[in-house]
Formats: sequence, C-alpha cells, structure tokens
Amino acid sequence: MSATSASPSSVAPAPVRRAWIAVLARTPRDDLEAALERALRDIPAPPYDWLRPPEIGLAMVRGRIGGSGDPFNLGEATVTRATLRLRAPAGADATVGVACHLGRDRRRAELAALADALLQMPEHHAVLHKQLIEPLAAQQAVKRAGRQQDAAATRVEFFTMVRGD
Repeated sequence: MSATSASPSSVAPAPVRRAWIAVLARTPRDDLEAALERALRDIPAPPYDWLRPPEIGLAMVRGRIGGSGDPFNLGEATVTRATLRLRAPAGADATVGVACHLGRDRRRAELAALADALLQMPEHHAVLHKQLIEPLAAQQAVKRAGRQQDAAATRVEFFTMVRGD
C-alpha cells in the first residue's frame, strides 16, 4: 500500500472523508473561496498538477417510485468534476484531491479538489477541518433547518373519521 492511499485513512476513515466532500460539493463558490482563503492564511497553498482538469458533463439522475419502489431514469443533470495531485518532495507520494458538484462552475471544482487534498494531509487536517468544514457544515445545517421549517409550515394533516356501522 502506498503512502498516498494510506494518508487519507490515517487522517480520517472513508465515511468522514465522504462527509467533508459532501460539504464541499454543496457549498457555493463564493462561500468556498472565502472560507478556503481564510483557512489558508497560515498554510501556503501548495502547487499541484491536474490529473483531470475541471470538466463539465452530464450525469443520469435516478428516482424511485414512491421513494422505495422500482428505480427509473428521471433525467440528466449537469455536473463538474476535477482531480488534482499535490506536488510532493522527491521520494514522497503525493496526495490526490477530488471534487464533483452539480452545475457548471470549474473554479468551484478546483477549490473543492484542493481542499480535499489538503484535508487528507495530517499536518493540515485539524486546522482545515475546524476552519473550513465545520463552519460550512454548520451554515448548511442552518439552511436545511430553515427549509424544513418552511416545508413543515405547509404540512396538512389528513385523517379519516370513521362512521359507526
């Protein structure tokens, strides 16, 4: 096993990485750019090479009848994805960062892939998680709660009155 594949698991297990990638994928570009700029004040942004530069494509969106029934193809959604590798000193394995999000924003994919790569590095993980992922996740949780309250306000309770036989 190479140090590249060992690096993420030494910092965080796969479900934790999946969670921070999800936070990065749901964050708008302006928020991500500002948060990453603040977090990288003390950390110099390392140089990197593209394994897959930001590219725009389509992904099939699948749905289920009634939420649990048979799956069907609902339609296509525009997505942007990117993969980069941080340049490592000679003899060291480089860290790979990935990003994928809905929409056509190449810069956002670049920022998310860079953040993912830096979060996998043990020397930067704790600081970046605290300054980048936690505030963005909290912001998303507040927005989600607001949407849930708005939806709950429109909920209608249906009930059936049974007539006597």
